[in-house]
Amino acid sequence: MNGRILLDTSVAIALLSGDAAVTKRLLQVREVYLPIIALGELYLGALKSKRMDDNVARIDELASGVGIRGCDMETARDYAAIKNRLRIQGKPIPENDVWIAAIARQHGLTLVTRDAHFAVVEGLSSETW
Repeated sequence: MNGRILLDTSVAIALLSGDAAVTKRLLQVREVYLPIIALGELYLGALKSKRMDDNVARIDELASGVGIRGCDMETARDYAAIKNRLRIQGKPIPENDVWIAAIARQHGLTLVTRDAHFAVVEGLSSETW
């Protein structure tokens, strides 16, 4: 790991749930980022929850404490390259995760995740937490 990480939705959820192992590992990294796609997924989950206001507030707090990485033209091109390669290989992954992988590759960030399917994305530095 290069000390600069991008949180996948699965790890962000673990963090918001108070997972001590994730919290401990975060103390060992230099820079923490959250992709805008994962932020949207988190807000969607909060809106569907029974404690909507509390969960939205917790997500707001998380988002204010990390860097947010969005999408631009370079992200879109890398998204297309990843999506096409996975299509050719017959190894599709969820749509939002293609975007998250593209953001991680674009910014040279290590993606921390609990989803094994990211392993099929070539050139993606990732760790399972």
